[in-house]
Amino acid sequence: MRAPFTGTPRTVTGHTPAITLAHVSKTYPGGVRALDDVSLTVAHGTFLAVMGPSGSGKSTLMHCAAGLDSPTEGSIAIDGHEIGGLNETRRTELRRERIGFVFQSYNLVPSLSIADNITLPLRLAGRAPDKEWLTTLVERVGLADRLSHRPAELSGGQQQRAAIVRALVAKPAVVFADEPTGALDLRTAHQVLNLLRELVDELRQTVVMVTHDPAAAAQAHQALVMADGRVTETLHQPTAPELAARLVALGEA
Repeated sequence: MRAPFTGTPRTVTGHTPAITLAHVSKTYPGGVRALDDVSLTVAHGTFLAVMGPSGSGKSTLMHCAAGLDSPTEGSIAIDGHEIGGLNETRRTELRRERIGFVFQSYNLVPSLSIADNITLPLRLAGRAPDKEWLTTLVERVGLADRLSHRPAELSGGQQQRAAIVRALVAKPAVVFADEPTGALDLRTAHQVLNLLRELVDELRQTVVMVTHDPAAAAQAHQALVMADGRVTETLHQPTAPELAARLVALGEA
């Protein structure tokens, strides 16, 4: 059994939500309405899964909430900081300071060592890593003896673990994960999902995960089910069978 996380995670004070969306809509050129009046509050220390059929708006929701895209209407705040009125430079700074990202494709730089990949966001921001925190993370995910390796020398699961450490090293308010297990085999995917859940339960990290997989979403505390740009249902402590049934029902509709 692995030891629990130690070290000094990001300090959360007060009752400010990690994410707040108020009446957010997104309409693309041609009149395609990808989000339709979505309001959502995500507390710190929550593992939230966002599910829905293709075209339901789940990826657009994540992109807008993470400041990668701008909504047509409504307001979005990350850790109490409204992002709607920020210029692109300040928006980029906010993402570096308060948001971590984990993607299906890992997005590691092939020419850099794992250590350099992990600390790259901090270097771009002109910040030094918290050495105790970095050591805690790499030891906890089993990469302490892989830091000098290049990404191609690691398995897919190890690369995704490196990407998770990279997302956490700056102690963000929120980690957004977009299909983080989509490129992994079932056993490795299960290990990565367990790791994400432990980050939430033991560190009060906030994770928002977009996935099409009911088994992955069942690891979350809550699951949003989306269709036609709206949140149709919020399930607490969801199970894979009930999530699968919701997706089947939406497909039939």
